[in-house]
Amino acid sequence: MKRRAYAGQSYWARPVPGFGDPDATLLLLGLAPGAHGSNRTGRMFTGDASGAFLFPALHRAGLASQGDGSDPGDGLRLRGLWITAAARCVPPGNRPSSDELTNCRRWLQHDLAHLPRLRAVVALGRIAHDSYLDLLRAGGTPVVKAHHPFAHGAEHTLAGGLPLVDAYHVSFQNTNTGRLTAAMFDAVLARAKELAGL
Repeated sequence: MKRRAYAGQSYWARPVPGFGDPDATLLLLGLAPGAHGSNRTGRMFTGDASGAFLFPALHRAGLASQGDGSDPGDGLRLRGLWITAAARCVPPGNRPSSDELTNCRRWLQHDLAHLPRLRAVVALGRIAHDSYLDLLRAGGTPVVKAHHPFAHGAEHTLAGGLPLVDAYHVSFQNTNTGRLTAAMFDAVLARAKELAGL
């Protein structure tokens, strides 16, 4: 259902692909498209409060050409970074089911297979963290999730996988309450850039 503010706009309303630099060494893994953000615009984290927090941070980190990422036609370019999500469609209640995550896993694998220079992953939230570990396990890498618990700022070295750095999701619920501050997120990006050689 459309919001009144967007009543005159056409919604993308189909799976949202990843985007960014095809020579990326860093992958940013989110949760799923926002109902009135990327589900409307067709570009990950674009057109909602999550993107309003994320893109300025990426610009500060030198990973984005500008701090405004509100519209797919805004000229934003990513440097050394690819953005994707564990689920490609808007999940009911903003929380994808395990079946949906399993069904979307092939698209995450597709992104990884076409980004041969990747050196590190940033997971935004526990679901993205677990999705990356599940992807490794599905590919035959013996990962014990209990040995790699999600925690903001945690760094995980994974045999057979890229280093993983955790961050709280850039959702309005986290940024509006102060659970995730700009300084906290900047610190995660700085460490991820080191791991990715950026």
